[in-house]
Amino acid sequence: MTNIHNPEPLTAENAALVLVDHQVGLMTGIRDFPVAELKHNVVGLAKAAKALGLPIVTTTTSADTLWGPAFPELTEALPGQDFIDRTTVNAWDDPRVEAAIRATGRKKLIFAGVSLEVCAAYPAMRAVREGFEAYVAVDASGTFNITKRETGLLRLAQSGVVVADGASLMVEILADNASPKAGEVYGHLDMDWAKLVGQVRESAEA
Repeated sequence: MTNIHNPEPLTAENAALVLVDHQVGLMTGIRDFPVAELKHNVVGLAKAAKALGLPIVTTTTSADTLWGPAFPELTEALPGQDFIDRTTVNAWDDPRVEAAIRATGRKKLIFAGVSLEVCAAYPAMRAVREGFEAYVAVDASGTFNITKRETGLLRLAQSGVVVADGASLMVEILADNASPKAGEVYGHLDMDWAKLVGQVRESAEA
């Protein structure tokens, strides 16, 4: 029998975003899809989450000695954001990161990271073991070859982590296209067609 995992919907009140190790050095090794596309997806996810008022936790690994800082477009998208630099492979194993996640007060955690099968997957799987509901935005989580991507996705599914794309998760949280935040969220997700639909609707109502 298929094990169906269908949690309650994400909302702006129950969800938080955790971005793990989107660092310059790691980004240069991405091979499962174009680096420019990955950057675009990560920045869009971060901006949409911010527009929706989600708590955001960000972390890097050994930025000064190993993988370098978070890529500039991400730090520009989140001005004033504290990137917790650590040495642990699993971000959750750093007490500061765990404390920051728990301090959000949210039980639904959306993870994205480089690499998918380690930086995103390990804390997401730990979150499930700790009683949270975990999601991974796979289009904001690149890795170093197709085998790593395929096996990472399998392991996430086997561990009870919900796998989705970042835009779908943000739209689920938006929930209502009549929200005053809708235009900003769709814009950050680069859904230009949504702006067109809104303009057509406004013209029809005029």
